[in-house]
Amino acid sequence: MPVPRRRHCRSRQGKDRAHKKLTQIQVVPCESCGAPKLRHRVCMVCGTYKKAKVTTPAS
Repeated sequence: MPVPRRRHCRSRQGKDRAHKKLTQIQVVPCESCGAPKLRHRVCMVCGTYKKAKVTTPAS
């Protein structure tokens, strides 16, 4: 595994870490039932995705 030859200065270290941040989970209401769900996922309450029935709801 390669090892860096020298250390990075503090300013360069900060620039590198500027892009390593956590993002908030995107929760949106379901189009058919209105329950909160993750974006681009099947609704766990009604089992629909983009207003189409995909699965049976989990009980």
